[in-house]
Amino acid sequence: MSPTALLATVKGLALSGSGASLGAMGVFFAKAGALTFGSGLAIVPFLHQGLVDDHHWLTDVDAVAMGLISPGPVVLMATFAGYLVWGIAGAVVATIAVFLPVYFFVVAPGRLFRRYEEHPRLKGFVKGATAAAAGAIAGAAIVIAQQTITGPTSAAIGLVALGVLLQPLRKVPEPAVVAVAACAGLLLH
Repeated sequence: MSPTALLATVKGLALSGSGASLGAMGVFFAKAGALTFGSGLAIVPFLHQGLVDDHHWLTDVDAVAMGLISPGPVVLMATFAGYLVWGIAGAVVATIAVFLPVYFFVVAPGRLFRRYEEHPRLKGFVKGATAAAAGAIAGAAIVIAQQTITGPTSAAIGLVALGVLLQPLRKVPEPAVVAVAACAGLLLH
């Protein structure tokens, strides 16, 4: 293996951090996991506020790139963000921290919740939390739109893509819409 390839491999598997405290990062991602209800998209505004605005661990460009290239559920962005901030150790801490609240608040006491699932107050809480999740998802859409819709061309591409996705007669696969919209953006910019 050449020295350049070895250096690229070592940099690609960062083992150290950027000066952020692993403890602070763990607490931040535990809060993110505890406040996510209903959908992974509910975590996006919280992650953006904390990672970019409050802690300055990532830039806006990093955050948008992270959201666009990270696969799977949105909550797994925590793993990627942890890696960007503190390397492999950060990825491990962020992943564990973001899933711990779910375990402690949902999985562990699950039997107790099932016993009281018909209780009117619990049902009221779930309805309220669901409404809050819808608001958080709307907030995520606003954050993402502010970073991706930069002018009339990108707005037009977004509206056409939305129209294609909302067609009732013919279902178009989302990856195809994303690919066509990306090509349109490259051609028009």
